[in-house]
Amino acid sequence: MGKIAFVFPGQGSQSVGMGKDLYDAQPAAKAYFDRADEALGFALSEVIFQGPDDQLKITYNTQPALLTTSIACLEAFKAAGVSPDYVAGHSLGEYSALVAAGALGFEDAVRTVRARGEFMEQAVPGGLGAMAAVLGAEREALAALCTAITEGGSVVELANVNCPGQIVVSGSKEGVAAVVERCKEAGAKRAIPLEVSGPFHSSLMKPASERLASVLAAVDMQPAAVPVVANVTAREVTQPDEIRRLLVEQVYSPVLWEDTIAYLIGEGVDTFIELGSGTVLAGLIKKVDKSVKTVSIGSLEALNKYLEVEQHVNG
Repeated sequence: MGKIAFVFPGQGSQSVGMGKDLYDAQPAAKAYFDRADEALGFALSEVIFQGPDDQLKITYNTQPALLTTSIACLEAFKAAGVSPDYVAGHSLGEYSALVAAGALGFEDAVRTVRARGEFMEQAVPGGLGAMAAVLGAEREALAALCTAITEGGSVVELANVNCPGQIVVSGSKEGVAAVVERCKEAGAKRAIPLEVSGPFHSSLMKPASERLASVLAAVDMQPAAVPVVANVTAREVTQPDEIRRLLVEQVYSPVLWEDTIAYLIGEGVDTFIELGSGTVLAGLIKKVDKSVKTVSIGSLEALNKYLEVEQHVNG
């Protein structure tokens, strides 16, 4: 019998209306949206359910919105009676994973990611940072190209190693533009500039990480009941001090998602359950290894379909 990992999406997976069907149908899921509103002191749920899109896209709204939706999906999924052997999350999703593992309380997580979003937004003045997705490049070749451009005076670094052939770079506007222009030197097919509000997961985010460190220092954290595979190391973490340190580093370090999935598969995981909005992670996981099973639970329909299939298989 293979092992199961729960995985949680990060920024880019949000959509207006996400989680509304669970909110309407399941009191236990609704409670998380209500608790988020109370924790933040404003109606985050209205932004999630009604938008407008440009409000939901602001990173300090996106982050608590995705976390709340993921934890509401997790709560609804409890009906399936499945528990994970591991948890992991993509960037912001790591906070959802920590809530799922019992390391971080829900309200603390919501307030922390709201602050994280604000710090990230303020770290680099608008228009000075950028990110781009590079398709088809080899990791080492792309890293070497980034180093050469950075040494030339324009900072650009690997930000998300998502799956074979998909790496996101981040840094100064000039540095990212140079990668977009020169990506074929690293064997890439093409590079696509991303619509983001800052150079996330680059060294330009260090001011945000320092501010986040003081917030995390004041947050109560427990040892994780389920191993969390951290973005920064692609290895298991369970102890509060180490979790805090890695969350601070995560702000300016690359998200090693491909390595995380490879590590989990190496540990015997053959089923990945994505909890939250969208199906981005399921797609990336399949590109790492198409033989594993992926399930995305982001809606009432997806949950009911899963329960029906499992009942049929086990009944």
